[in-house]
Amino acid sequence: MTLLILREPAQARSFSFIRDAEIEDTIRRFGAPLFAIAGLEPSAVRVYLVNDPSLNAFVAGGQKIFINTGLLIASDNANQVIGVIAHETGHITGGHLARAQDALRDASAQSIMAFVLGAAAAVAGQAGAGQAIIAGGSQFAQRSYLKYSRVQESSADQAALSMLEQTRQSARGMLKFFDKLGDQEALLTSSQDPYVRTHPLTRDRIDTIRAHVARSANSNVAERPEFVERHSRMRAKLIAFLSSPITTFRHYPASDNSLTSRYARSIAQHKKRQTDKALALIEGLLTDHPMDPYFHELQGQILLESGNAEAAVAPYERAVALRPNEVLLRIGLGQAQVSVENDRHLLAAVENMSRAVHLARDDPSAWRWLGMAHGRLGNIGLAALATAERYMLTGKFRDAAGQAARAGRALAKGTPGWLRAQDLIRASEQAAKRRKNQ
Repeated sequence: MTLLILREPAQARSFSFIRDAEIEDTIRRFGAPLFAIAGLEPSAVRVYLVNDPSLNAFVAGGQKIFINTGLLIASDNANQVIGVIAHETGHITGGHLARAQDALRDASAQSIMAFVLGAAAAVAGQAGAGQAIIAGGSQFAQRSYLKYSRVQESSADQAALSMLEQTRQSARGMLKFFDKLGDQEALLTSSQDPYVRTHPLTRDRIDTIRAHVARSANSNVAERPEFVERHSRMRAKLIAFLSSPITTFRHYPASDNSLTSRYARSIAQHKKRQTDKALALIEGLLTDHPMDPYFHELQGQILLESGNAEAAVAPYERAVALRPNEVLLRIGLGQAQVSVENDRHLLAAVENMSRAVHLARDDPSAWRWLGMAHGRLGNIGLAALATAERYMLTGKFRDAAGQAARAGRALAKGTPGWLRAQDLIRASEQAAKRRKNQ
């Protein structure tokens, strides 16, 4: 995982979104059975990781679930995270997002929409296997966008319990998590985690979940071994990237030779610029697990961020070979390929990033590295076209129109690229007018 925090003006520092191939895949695997049972297309539900130490999760902007890193780190096991995802999915299926329109009529509508929509552009900065960048919005948005009623909370609970039951998973994690939150109800509002403020707890709600646990045949079902390992790796990765190396070493001392401990310490050593120690740890993991794409990814990241882009290409290539449809791995490879000083990887970079934009046309970073590869090769029209796509996705409509016009002048009239440039000119100009009239 690459955690690259791009500093923006002070008013836009309230939120950062984290993108990471492994963690996103973990959350997808946790949520997919629940989404399917709920009648939702799993690929249509987007989960966003918010870089915030407090405990919170909420839904907004359609089928979008936002989960704070603080909640993931504080969770004791995968079952607790799955319980939270089930509850938030219950809000989606219950139609509780209808209240969003009321929220948007409040004075903070702009900051709320900046937060919700900003997630789509959260990867607009430098790309790696993952990114965290500052998006627009304010603290108010996360705290107040949706304040569910007790009736809605109970409805979401019932939906979650049904989903867990149908997927033969225990609700103990959900109960344990809500018990943790229940301890906060006596605190002053300013000291409470946002989840308590936006999801009002009642003793009846907790008692209902406890009664379900007491009678469910699935309450003692063990977690899937795969989920146990993935949760352990996710926590280790988040702690190592988001905390100081000292904190990481306290959680994962050298005396602990487990996979997760070595994984976390490799990241911590990299953060300390102890590249040799970081690489030794990750190479040891690769000896034990040569087919793990995320260990290859981290090896590539360490090499790339240590200034050795040439050496970083090979491990990123292995990661992509193992997970060819994982767009974030392809973006990491693209960054390494384009960052090599000579031109030997540029044709491969164009091929790789063309595949990436095919997999995820709404990912600005994919367009960025595709544009840079074309630019290095002297393909001015195609470079401008890719840059126009990126600007369009990130809301820079005037810049998008300018780059699209440049592409139109450079590309042969009537070709697919030229036609797309004309579409972008019209779309960006219309979007700019709509923004001006708001």
